[in-house]
Amino acid sequence: MIDQPTIDRITDAAQIQDVVSDYVTLKKRGVNLLGLCPFHNEKTPSFTVSPAKGIFKCFGCGKGGNSVHFIMEHEQISYYEALKYLAKKYNIEVQERELSNEEMAVRNDRESMLLVNEFAQKHFSHTLHHHIDGKSIGLSYFRERGFRDDIIQKFQLGYSLDERDAFTQAAIKAGYNKEYLVKTGLTFEGENNYLADRFRGRVMFPVLSLSGKVVAFGGRILKKDDKMAKYVNSPESEIYHKSNELYGIYFAKQAIVKQDRCFLVEGYTDVISMHQSGIENVVSSSGTSLTPGQIRLIHRFTENVTVIYDGDAAGIKASIRGIDLLLEEGLNIKVLLLPDGDDPDSFARKHNASDFIEYVQKESSDFIRFKTNLLLADAGNDPVKRAGLVLDIVSSIAIIPNNIIRSEYVKECSTLLNVDEQMLYHQINKLKNTEQEKSATRRQTESAAQVKIDETTAANTLANTGTKFETEERNILQVLIKYGDKFFFYADHEKEHPVTVGEYILEELENDHLQLGNLLHALMLEEYKSHFHQENFVAERFFLYHSNSEISSLTADLISEKYTLSKIHSKLKKIEEEADRLNELIPRVVFELKNSIILDLIRQKLLEMKIANENKNNKLVDEIMEEMSRYEIVKKELSKQLGERIIIKL
Repeated sequence: MIDQPTIDRITDAAQIQDVVSDYVTLKKRGVNLLGLCPFHNEKTPSFTVSPAKGIFKCFGCGKGGNSVHFIMEHEQISYYEALKYLAKKYNIEVQERELSNEEMAVRNDRESMLLVNEFAQKHFSHTLHHHIDGKSIGLSYFRERGFRDDIIQKFQLGYSLDERDAFTQAAIKAGYNKEYLVKTGLTFEGENNYLADRFRGRVMFPVLSLSGKVVAFGGRILKKDDKMAKYVNSPESEIYHKSNELYGIYFAKQAIVKQDRCFLVEGYTDVISMHQSGIENVVSSSGTSLTPGQIRLIHRFTENVTVIYDGDAAGIKASIRGIDLLLEEGLNIKVLLLPDGDDPDSFARKHNASDFIEYVQKESSDFIRFKTNLLLADAGNDPVKRAGLVLDIVSSIAIIPNNIIRSEYVKECSTLLNVDEQMLYHQINKLKNTEQEKSATRRQTESAAQVKIDETTAANTLANTGTKFETEERNILQVLIKYGDKFFFYADHEKEHPVTVGEYILEELENDHLQLGNLLHALMLEEYKSHFHQENFVAERFFLYHSNSEISSLTADLISEKYTLSKIHSKLKKIEEEADRLNELIPRVVFELKNSIILDLIRQKLLEMKIANENKNNKLVDEIMEEMSRYEIVKKELSKQLGERIIIKL
């Protein structure tokens, strides 16, 4: 581990303009520098570097951060790799913290396993190109699949001899420990020192991590044998967790960033064939269902994913449920169904990159529409199946965090399913209310007091916030980072107990049991709570140079923009220096979050009341009226604080 003093020396030395100018031509523009963004194609410069703040920000693609983050993004490397990169640039000796015995053992195990895998990859590749069986069996197979030699070399493909322990004996002879051969799964160990190669008689596909380390292998058998699996993969190990890896990500990451889209396919050869045809922004889940870890890996590079299916209807139905996880993560999902008889491998071999992209643009559709049409065809005119279909589609729509996108899907599905929009909203609200009830059972109900939102409201908020209140949450974080240590007011008339901005905001949120719905925002708030009482804590520096690149990037955004005025506030038509009006600004950012929550709750109740009236459910109407009366009291108090008359429009 790199110790903190060394990290501080690196970040102090790495001036943002110096780091960026190695890759971008910068020109002076006022107090800042301007250039063409290296992360997306643009003709008009929108990439800004602020030497005073130590950050970069592209107002075209949204990328931003500090000098470490720039290297991470540009070189597609980890936080610690970027620190070492900059340390080398500025001739700073990297002092690493001494590891405990347990940490050292784990580290040694990991390094040893990676070394074994590196040897295995080179051994299998050498066998493929130089052994008579490797050339006649393995290399012939790859060439029959149409793979060029440069592509075979690029993906480090290989062949494992069809002998019991040929690889194992070669590794032991080369000085590698049997323990690590077994731990990586390259070798089986049985009784009486029995050793055998896991991948014997198979062509080999190395699985590379994001940084290019060989962490696992996939092996395909070539001879027909019903008793043996067609594909065998490395088992889970200290260095390989299949739920966090995507085949091809190392080769695809820069193309994904540049194209701002990731193609998701199923198999190894799908990825390789698409690369050969010129489509490099492609990865594979390697035949397994998508996992949250894999999705987060994709989300590091883009929000746009196109899932490519062949014509196998059964396979599609089995895998579409995993795509709901992509929706939940907030990704924009499209689906491409290839012509009958084609999979991504065969289709890519028939088309060049431009033809493929043209086909994608013409034939792909958004996931919700695709799923609706797929299930409609299966349900036919069966009313029970159609009812189940509605619930299935609604469950997918309900998890979409963006309100506007969700409402557009409701409109579209209402037309496709011939179901009233309000009925779909009713089902969505029922799903959300179920989650709300789970939260509410863990809380006691308290009465609302003036500007305080009661715990029941807070439970509703937690169930429905998601990213609805993105602007309000960003404003909260922004003032905490920029002004959290500023004195805001005094707790007594003698002015002996000053209260900081940070203390005021945290107390307001805690008193009303409010949490930030955006997971990244919530993480930053928790870290702020943990550190803001520490001596010499400077929030801006702490978050700007955070090891989490998403936190670093968001911080750069927040400190590079002024307070985001709400629609209500914008009516004032008055913008002063933020630091000169903290007494107005700080309460307002808190009240605006509360106000948005209350308005959203009232909108929901109005829709529920409309449905209850249509169903002539008088008891439910009374219950809703009682809840709304509480919300109205809070809304009026917030209106006074904000100095506005608030009108709800449905």
